[in-house]
Amino acid sequence: MKSKSSRREFVKKTALGATAVSLGAIGFSASSYKRIIGANDSITLAMVGCGRRFPSYIDPIAKNNDNIRVAYICDVMKERREKAAEMISEKIGYKPAVINDFRQALDDKKVDAIFNATPDHWHAPATWMALETGKHVYVEKPLTHNPRESELLLEYLRKYKKIVQMGNQQRSAPESIEIIKQIHDGVIGNPYLAVAFYTNSRGRVKNPELAAPPEGLDWDLFQGPAPRVPYMDIYFDYNWHWNWHFGTAETGNNATHELDIARWALQVDYPEEVSVNAGKFHYADDGWTMYDTMDATFKFPGGKTIKWDGKSRNGYNTYGGGRGTVIYGSEGSVYVDRGVYKLYNRSGKLVKDSKSDLGETGTTPGGGGGMTRLHIENFFDAIRGKATQRSPIDEGGKSTLLCHLGNIASRTGKTLYCDIENGHIKDEEAMKLWSRSYEPGWEPKI
Repeated sequence: MKSKSSRREFVKKTALGATAVSLGAIGFSASSYKRIIGANDSITLAMVGCGRRFPSYIDPIAKNNDNIRVAYICDVMKERREKAAEMISEKIGYKPAVINDFRQALDDKKVDAIFNATPDHWHAPATWMALETGKHVYVEKPLTHNPRESELLLEYLRKYKKIVQMGNQQRSAPESIEIIKQIHDGVIGNPYLAVAFYTNSRGRVKNPELAAPPEGLDWDLFQGPAPRVPYMDIYFDYNWHWNWHFGTAETGNNATHELDIARWALQVDYPEEVSVNAGKFHYADDGWTMYDTMDATFKFPGGKTIKWDGKSRNGYNTYGGGRGTVIYGSEGSVYVDRGVYKLYNRSGKLVKDSKSDLGETGTTPGGGGGMTRLHIENFFDAIRGKATQRSPIDEGGKSTLLCHLGNIASRTGKTLYCDIENGHIKDEEAMKLWSRSYEPGWEPKI
């Protein structure tokens, strides 16, 4: 087991050791950001979306209170934005402006960056709108609501050259960084299979009914870029996840994290084949409108495979934990979770393990903890040109695409065959789900 001092030294080296900002295929130097941000390291933020994820942002912002200023708290629900403002004010010592429409914050040239913690259908549009006004963006997973939006975001990034970090915080976990590097260096030989998993025991969702939007909710702005639909009483708060109009199912909600680790470990990009067995097997008559269980297989060139075992409503911990990834290699295997890894030799003997004291939560809605703090601090330092960005969106987009491909295979009932250069599906019917229609006036402008 590693000592706490060695972990602290590792965090210090990984967070501050690199000085060039890298966006993978889209690279530009840290010095360019130094010129943009100037000698003053202060960053002014607008917090967009005050749901379950919001509390996890407070500590890293408060810790950096001397040079991070929160100018706006934005949410389409009055009660929630006011509660969030009170919550963060206690930590930072002042109360930000509290607004309904985040576009007001985008118009403020003093705002340097936004935190985008909106529902899935807002992730990409709010991000590209922020880029258009010169803001950096920390955007929660999944990066996009559909595959085409990832392509659009890369076009926006090339044009506006800002930092966009996806909230797959395990990319900043010291234990994950360490063991993935060891895998790449050959500690388990040739890695050929990664099994990513998530287990939860979510309960019944009431059947939706037409209703007036709750008091204080701007339902029109909640829908934003999505074509207009009548309000149903389960749409607000969390249950939009289980409706294709706004959400991306459990695969977009949670597989994004684990499939990202699997893809990172195997060093693969786009799959050549995707097959899925999925269904709604629990509470068959309730308001959940999509599968609740998915077994997916993604085959990549070079004989490498990623499997996804997602069980939203069956709490049996097949792999001994609620979430994680198991990577198999020719000479051993690795179990990796958010703050833990266990390294086994080919005979199955445990040869090394490490456990973090960062305290990141696993299956609790909203999550949060030390890993999120490191990921947010990396975002701040990347803006300043002081650190290498941990989760650039060209990488985040590839991991999010696996989620979308699993969903498309589920919805079409087809095995998908893909172009390994860009992930495009070689099926005309399935490609209809590659993008979406937008409410008139909300279409991308690039």
